[in-house]
Amino acid sequence: MFFDQQEVKARRYYFGSLVLAFYLLASCSSSISTVPPEAIVYDDTVYTIGAGDQLRIDVWKSPELSTEVPVRPDGMITLPLVGDIQARGLTAEDLGDSITVKLSDYIRTPQVTVIVANPASAEFELRVRVTGAVNQPTSIPYNKGMTVLDVVLAAGGTTIYAAQNNALLYRKNAEGIVTAYTVRLKDIFERGKLETNYAIQPSDIITVPERNF
Repeated sequence: MFFDQQEVKARRYYFGSLVLAFYLLASCSSSISTVPPEAIVYDDTVYTIGAGDQLRIDVWKSPELSTEVPVRPDGMITLPLVGDIQARGLTAEDLGDSITVKLSDYIRTPQVTVIVANPASAEFELRVRVTGAVNQPTSIPYNKGMTVLDVVLAAGGTTIYAAQNNALLYRKNAEGIVTAYTVRLKDIFERGKLETNYAIQPSDIITVPERNF
C-alpha cells in the first residue's frame, strides 16, 4: 500500500515537472519576487491570431482572391498573389492591413476583411495550470475574474504534504520574462489573509511544493 501511494505521488510530480519545465524553458529568463503582480485587465475583445486558427479572407469585388486558410505552425498563411505572409501575433485588423499593402501591387485600392472563423489556438494559449502538491494537477480554461484560490480549488485543493505558504505563481510578461510570485495558500485558506490571492492572467502556472520532512 505504501508503494502505491509513492507511485501515485511520483506520477503527479512527473506531470507537474514536465509542464513547469516546458514553461520555463520557453522564457528568456526568470526571477522570484514577493511583490504582488501588477493588476492587468485582460482584454478579450482584442484577439491575437495564433497557429492553428482558421481565417476567412475576403477581398471586395475579387472572389478569386477571397479564401479560407489555416495559420500554419510557423505562423504564416499563403494567399493568391500575396504568397506567404505572417499572421501569428497580429489582430485580424492588422493582418487585413498587411494583406492590403501586399495586394496594392496588383489591385487598385484593395479592400480586405479578415475574420477568424475558428480561433483554435485561443483555448490552449489561455489555459491556466496548477501542479505539485495538489490533489488533481490540472489545466483549466482562463475565465475573467478568476483568482489563485479559484484555480487551486479547481485542482481539488492541496494535499496533506503541501508546503502551502511556499507556493509560487509563475507569470510571463510581454518580453517573455518569467517572474515567480510567492503565494501564501495557508494564510488564504486558514487565516483569511487574501493579500496573495492574486487575480489570474492567461497562461499563469501555480506550483505547490511539498514540505520537507
